Amino acid sequence: MRACSVSQDTDCKVKGGRERHLKKKPKPPLASAEGPVVPSPSPQREKLERFKRMCQLLERVPDTSSSSSDSDSDSDSSGTSLSEDEAPGEARNGRRPARGSSGEKENRGGRRAVRPGSGGPLLSWPLGPAPPPRPPQLERHVVRPPPRSPEPDTLPLAAGSDHPLPRAAWLRVFQHLGPRELCVCMRVCRTWSRWCYDKRLWPRMDLSRRKSLTPPMLSGVVRRQPRALDLSWTGVSKKQLMWLLNRLQGLQELVLSGCSWLSVSALGSAPLPALRLLDLRWIEDVKDSQLRELLLPPPDTKPGQTESRGRLQGVAELRLAGLELTDASLRLLLRHAPQLSALDLSHCAHVGDPSVHLLTAPTSPLRETLVHLNLAGCHRLTDHCLPLFRRCPRLRRLDLRSCRQLSPEACARLAAAGPPGPFRCPEEKLLLKDS
Repeated sequence: MRACSVSQDTDCKVKGGRERHLKKKPKPPLASAEGPVVPSPSPQREKLERFKRMCQLLERVPDTSSSSSDSDSDSDSSGTSLSEDEAPGEARNGRRPARGSSGEKENRGGRRAVRPGSGGPLLSWPLGPAPPPRPPQLERHVVRPPPRSPEPDTLPLAAGSDHPLPRAAWLRVFQHLGPRELCVCMRVCRTWSRWCYDKRLWPRMDLSRRKSLTPPMLSGVVRRQPRALDLSWTGVSKKQLMWLLNRLQGLQELVLSGCSWLSVSALGSAPLPALRLLDLRWIEDVKDSQLRELLLPPPDTKPGQTESRGRLQGVAELRLAGLELTDASLRLLLRHAPQLSALDLSHCAHVGDPSVHLLTAPTSPLRETLVHLNLAGCHRLTDHCLPLFRRCPRLRRLDLRSCRQLSPEACARLAAAGPPGPFRCPEEKLLLKDS
């Protein structure tokens, strides 16, 4: 009995499972007298129709006027209303279109992108802020300062009358004062302050050994217009030196010994029409290529100009002590500085007998112009170069001190003979001739 009951239970379970399985299968539609029954649309068909409607809605919505939250709510509500109107069967069952099934994707910027295959517009990422508009370009004109008023000829007194001494007499008095006394006189009154700026009272300005040059110092130098300026062993920069040289057209003497070549390189782009003395002693890291830039004429010559003058054409005294000069630099010096009367090549390690031969050669322009020649500390000079100095008829001073390979006897024989006359030797290896 028990076995029969178990077998009946299993048969019932199998039959119940088959019935459930059979219930899920759709029944074919029954034919009626009125006509054939229209089959209900399949779920895939309905999803495809909804996807097309959503694409049409996205084409109508502008891509820049709505934010992410507004577009999401509008699309969801419109999709729900359409599904309830067109597909009431699914709305009754509680089904809603899936968010990702419509083919839209939300970007981080709040805009939507439609699939390329749907035919709708592709919405791009939000662009960054637009650059500000460029200001209008105005015409540039050179703005020059107004001309200074003429200097007063008399000194007004507190009583209202003028001082009996005119301006020319006061300037003669001021010429006997030093720089410190002149600065004190400039604080007396406004008239004296203007008179003490006269360039005849400042023929030479010494700013050597200054660690830094301030803008008031530079403007004071330009206002006084000195003929000689000493900037040796200072921290002047290239920009400062270029600013000074462009405003000191009457400068005749410039001392830059001990400065860096980075600042001295400003000479290559500054016009120096009145320069007569240039001191470049003991400048570090100076080689032939850098001296070539200084000696050669400027490249920006005017079109049609055939004569190319070097920057040192008018220099009469050149001091190059302690530099690494070679014979190549000396050839450029002979070509582009032909008016040298005083040349300082002391303590130049590469100067030897061939260098003296270049300076005193028949084709050398310095053979007839040299008056002072300093070769002290040039250890490559020997006694064989001493007869070459007889080719210079205008030589008045020859310094050969501290030359190790030169003998005192050979220097004494040169002093006794001399080019046109004998020299005197106040010190050993120092030859002087009275003019």
